[in-house]
Formats: sequence, C-alpha cells, structure tokens
Amino acid sequence: MREDPGAAKINYLRLSVTDRCNLRCRYCTYWRDWRKLPSGEILRYEELLRLAAIAAEMGISKVRITGGEPLVRRGLVDFIGKLHQVAGIAKVCLTSNGVLLEELGPALYETGLRHLNVSLDTLRRERYRQITGRDNLAAVLAGLERAASLGFHPLKINCVVLQGINDDELLDLALLARDHPWQVRFIELMPTVSQEWWQRHFLPLSEVLRRLTVLGPLMPSTCSPTDGPARIFRLPGFQGELGFITPMTGHHCRTCNRLRLTADGKLRPCLMQPGELDLKGPLRLGLGDGLLGYLFREALDLKAGNAASPLAPSHHPGRSMISIGG
Repeated sequence: MREDPGAAKINYLRLSVTDRCNLRCRYCTYWRDWRKLPSGEILRYEELLRLAAIAAEMGISKVRITGGEPLVRRGLVDFIGKLHQVAGIAKVCLTSNGVLLEELGPALYETGLRHLNVSLDTLRRERYRQITGRDNLAAVLAGLERAASLGFHPLKINCVVLQGINDDELLDLALLARDHPWQVRFIELMPTVSQEWWQRHFLPLSEVLRRLTVLGPLMPSTCSPTDGPARIFRLPGFQGELGFITPMTGHHCRTCNRLRLTADGKLRPCLMQPGELDLKGPLRLGLGDGLLGYLFREALDLKAGNAASPLAPSHHPGRSMISIGG
C-alpha cells in the first residue's frame, strides 16, 4: 500500500500507568462488572521506561501519562522525573481528574512537568457527584488554582459534553477560558459504556459550536506537530482558548498521530479498534530491544494501513476506557 503523504507522523504515545481511579465517571466503564487488574499484571515503572525509550527510537517524541487516574499510583512523581530523561522524548504530559493535584502539584512541577490536562465536566457540586460518583469538585477546583499558581502551561480542561446532564453549562465552562489562560476543550461522548446511554446523552459538537457563537467570532489557532485531534480557537477578550474534539462526527483517523500503551502492556494503534499487540509478554520473556522495536513498527504499520491485515473500522474500543487509558 502506498504511503499517504498527507497522513500524520506518528510521534505521540499515550501511556497508561494504572487502571485504578478514585472517581467513578458514568461514561468510563460498567463499574458493577469491572474487575481491576492484579498488581502483577500492571507494567512496572522500569518496564515502562524501557518501552518509552524504544518508542522514542521509533519516532515518538511526546508521551502523555494517563490512567485510570495516574496520581493514585505510588511512585508516579519519581517516574515522571525519569521519563523526562529518556533520550528522544521532548514533551511529557499528564492527564488527571485533578482530585490530588493540589497536594501533588508542587512535586510534579519539580520534575519538569509543565503540560497538564484536567478532566472537569461541570462546575456544580451536586452534578459533579452525579457524573463522577464522588463529592470532589472543591478539590479539583483547588487543584486547578494551585497548578495555575505554580506555572503549569499549557493547562487544559477536558469536558465531555453530555446532553441532558451538563449541556446547560457550556457557556459557563467556556468562560473559564475568558477568565484564565487555560484551554477549555469540549469532547464528544463516545459509546464506551452502552449504546443506549450514549444515544441518550450524545450531543454533536456542531451544536456546541452553535451555542457558543454568542461569545464572539472563533478564530483558528495554530497547532504544533505533536498536538492531538483538537481544533483550537481563540476569541476576542479571552485569556485562553477553546478546543473541540469530534471522535464521532468528525473522524480524524487520517491525521491521528498517536499510539496507546495500556497499563497491562498492550499496544493499541487505534482507540476505536480492539486490535492490540502484546508487549508485556515478550518484555518479561527477555526479548531484546530490537524485537520489541519490531512490535512498535508493526503497530505503526497497522496505523498507517501498510500491514497485511490493516485496521478495520469499528464503533467501540473493545474494552472500557479505564482499562485503555483514554
């Protein structure tokens, strides 16, 4: 198959360090049926660092730490410090729900971490409890203020739009970018729990954009080569920016630049396709870096459509978001 000259360069790895979380967000997984991984099945930090180094040799220059909730794993701060030292990794980022950010923010900043994404779907306490199952909104807001005061930048807010649940707060959430130098990103709900629940609460971002036109003209902002799929806009009088991520109505497969490594060592070329390559098994059997690198190359070929059995389209990731890493 001929290489697509307009396709994105694969330079971004989302690296999940745990499937544990201190929240129970309704769009994340079936919590009644979920079984956490035995601790021995989760990759050790030294294994993650070795795989990150191999990924860098394959062209990965940006790594985002995800979970579950990464801040619940002990030793994460030291791991992030070591990840910054991996040759070829130019950018290290963290996605968190923000519950532990006020406490751990200073130590994270000391590692050199600057890129931070925080999940926040509502500004109302009772609604936050409804969505996440926990009464932690005050802790998240305090964590955001602490991160801003420390100097984290860019500081991005991830908001999953839920029709009938939080879509009456779109303006309030967007105005966070007026009052702070933050990037507020609206994300379409994906069918990761049930089709019925997704259909009930899905709202296309075209409707979100329509509702936000009252804020003023949206001016496109430039993106860097390692940025993800968000379309970014500036508005007059805003300190920050707005972002829009459309995994359902605006597929970005051709321009997707990322791979995902799950906490149990499975390399996924695509979020919405259940195909995975096992790295943990070969890693623990003692395979050398060259053979592990071959598996990374196979994932890259699958993503680029150059493999003998290319990825097939799908509308479900095959397992819950908490076990993939988002």
